[in-house]
Amino acid sequence: MVKPALLTSFTTWKSHQLSNSSDDLLAAVQRQFAAATALHFLRQLPIDYQQAPTQVISRIQELQPAWVICCGMAESRWKLSVETTATKGQHQLQTTVNVQQLVQDLPMTEISHDAGEFVCNRLYYEILAALSRQNLSGQCIFVHIPTLTRDNTGEVLADFRLILQRLGVPVPRYVL
Repeated sequence: MVKPALLTSFTTWKSHQLSNSSDDLLAAVQRQFAAATALHFLRQLPIDYQQAPTQVISRIQELQPAWVICCGMAESRWKLSVETTATKGQHQLQTTVNVQQLVQDLPMTEISHDAGEFVCNRLYYEILAALSRQNLSGQCIFVHIPTLTRDNTGEVLADFRLILQRLGVPVPRYVL
């Protein structure tokens, strides 16, 4: 039996935003990989330091996924950014995933060691802490998604699909 993967995204948080690129990307993934029954989505999480982690951790406990792939929007970035570290006060937690190997040779993906100071970082920290504290077998990464445009969406989606494949998430290699 294939263990599921949980993919999360956020809703918008600024009045000028028509959408959140993390949710736009997951909507595209959901459309393209509709037949991939191992993919579970928790989309449009609230921009809230307590509600977002609570919702995701509850879903993790229910699903027991092999992978949790959290996504958030990073308007100032041009590439996908896979985060290595989450911080809460003086405490830092790191993903157990070999991020260097994960992103190797992906043209639209970079490594980031700073998940920021907003709800993305808090969500990442709380999930990494819960996975460790509750002895859950799943692993987690956080991916910041740049603003998606007509020019970059195909390349960003291609890199994201390769990230899923490299993690061992069962998704089709090619989309017809």
